[in-house]
Amino acid sequence: KMPGAVQKKGDTFRDDTRKVEVRISNIEAAKALSDAVRTSLGPRGMDKMVKQADGEVIITNDGATILDKVQVVHPAAKMLVELSKSQDVNAGDGTTSVVVIAGSLLKKCLELLNKGVHPTVISDSMGKACSKASEILQGMSTPLNLQDRDELLKAATTSLSSKVVSQYASLLAPMAVDSVLKVINPEHPERVDLRDINIIQKGGGTIDDSEMIDGLILNHRVAAAANGPRRVENAKIGLIQFCISPPKTDLESSVVVNDYTQMDRILKEERNYILSIVKKIRASGCNVLLIQKSILRDATTDLSLHYLAKAKIFVVKDIERDQIEFISKTLNCLPIAHVDHMKPDKLGRAALVAEEPVGGSRVVKVTGIENMAPTSCVLLRGSNKLVLEEAERSLHDAQCVIRCLVQKPFMLAGGGAPEVEVSRQLGQWAKTLLGMESYCVKAFAEALEVIPYTLAENGGLNPMQIVTELRNHHAKGNTYHGVNVRKGTLTSMLDENVVQPLQVSLSAFTLATECVRMMLKIDDIVPVR
Repeated sequence: KMPGAVQKKGDTFRDDTRKVEVRISNIEAAKALSDAVRTSLGPRGMDKMVKQADGEVIITNDGATILDKVQVVHPAAKMLVELSKSQDVNAGDGTTSVVVIAGSLLKKCLELLNKGVHPTVISDSMGKACSKASEILQGMSTPLNLQDRDELLKAATTSLSSKVVSQYASLLAPMAVDSVLKVINPEHPERVDLRDINIIQKGGGTIDDSEMIDGLILNHRVAAAANGPRRVENAKIGLIQFCISPPKTDLESSVVVNDYTQMDRILKEERNYILSIVKKIRASGCNVLLIQKSILRDATTDLSLHYLAKAKIFVVKDIERDQIEFISKTLNCLPIAHVDHMKPDKLGRAALVAEEPVGGSRVVKVTGIENMAPTSCVLLRGSNKLVLEEAERSLHDAQCVIRCLVQKPFMLAGGGAPEVEVSRQLGQWAKTLLGMESYCVKAFAEALEVIPYTLAENGGLNPMQIVTELRNHHAKGNTYHGVNVRKGTLTSMLDENVVQPLQVSLSAFTLATECVRMMLKIDDIVPVR
């Protein structure tokens, strides 16, 4: 400055270093998180062992699960965790890819920022590039007929191939496909509720022993006191929410009885009370009783179980509150809240209810249910808890893939093919743009190449060489070529049956871009005490 020059009012000098620092620290934090997940992408990806504070251990390959369990402190990195959660809700699969794409985009943004491009310019161009990318993806996709079970199986198998349980894909994929197809409501085919699929985990045995049950399966033992029945044919099933036990007062009270005749009267009353309930239940023709878990008082007492057994009624108690809806939907019966409402029309009917040994414990199977609602039950087996939980997550991902295809019946090739294709077409489109936009779109295009790069890297191939060759193939018009990790070469992904739903990639692109644009707009972190 010239000596004596006074900075006059309205001068626009302000210190920009703080903003730059905040932006860089945000981007660095998010990049670090995305690099942590990057190694678990693809069929040759590694798994993460998450050790929680309470000593619990989880082994998983699912991006959303990993990030959900990691306690992230940095506010910007938290956005990536939310990002993978929203991808989990939106598409169900591709939770790792979305974080990897976002990390790669941020890396490119950092380069552009260092060159002095204004953040809003980058943000706007990213938005444009993303909508263009969605168009390209839709142009690449092939429509799918939902009756074509083989195509759905391919998609489910692809989703399972990157999981710990990938060697059981031939068993789990058909289970995922059938269980989802079974719960599709023909009137509203686009609304698939995965809560209509009940997955029950049982330790012991191997994953090969898993099966899909036509009917209902309850993870409870029969409360068979005094040799009550353990199997009932042409069952009439009552789902009750009241207790078969002597009533209690609302307040804690103790009654002092000092006369034996009074004692006998109390016991007699109790017996008569329970007997009257059991008789009403018997009168409705019900011979299988499912009793909801009760908190305030015992749902059943030894006495009531004894009488129920004498009346030849099959009893399952302690049904969880959140299972009631599923059970009543499946069995086509209504939950009964009071004993006076026990009417034959509220009961569900089934051909057989029996207790079966599974592994070290027993489960109750209900088969041959009359006019059964569109729900399905899967019994998962596994050698230990970690495998079981991971199998359940993997099955859920595969079911989400099928759900995506039901909602939007379009397929894409997998194996990094769509990303390279979009990247190539965006690169060409960037040449027609002017000024800064062209630069930013080009950066967006380059950022997408992180997916094939990572796939190759995790597969132990030479990533640079693979991606370059892949570009070459796509430039020649082999649109569906991708990284074949198993053979270590580039092949057409459709021939290899590696396919994924359009919705997974679309939502991954849009969500990742949205998250990156949000981060670019942040220029300061204000801690509030």
